[in-house]
Amino acid sequence: MVTIKKYPNRRLYDTSKSQYVNMEYIKTLVNERTEFNVVDSKTGDDVTKTILLQIISESETNEHQSLLTNKLLKQLIRFYDSDMQLFLREYLEQSLISFMEQQDNLQGMMKNMVDTSPLGMFSKIMEQNIDAWTKASKDTKK
Repeated sequence: MVTIKKYPNRRLYDTSKSQYVNMEYIKTLVNERTEFNVVDSKTGDDVTKTILLQIISESETNEHQSLLTNKLLKQLIRFYDSDMQLFLREYLEQSLISFMEQQDNLQGMMKNMVDTSPLGMFSKIMEQNIDAWTKASKDTKK
């Protein structure tokens, strides 16, 4: 678990690497599925959610990266303080996990299809031939 300290001047410090980092670094940790938490340097409070929301907020300002429409955001806001809030949170989390698993499975199937297609097989044969020629070329130079 990587611990990031957030200082009052809004600087972030990765304690595992002993260096200051930025929001792009945090986004990279998320994309690499590295477990981390962000703590307030003075109080020790967990402020990970605040940092993650800030990353989402910055991403949402760019229309080309935006995932959340105004309509969706309004609907989400309506669920706060309702009886369905906990259900929705669980539903969204499980839906995203399921979506990511399906995406990983699809990518695996596509890779398998490319590897077993005639073009994929031809590519493998060419790689083997190039490796063999390179090895033979090195052996003759010795």
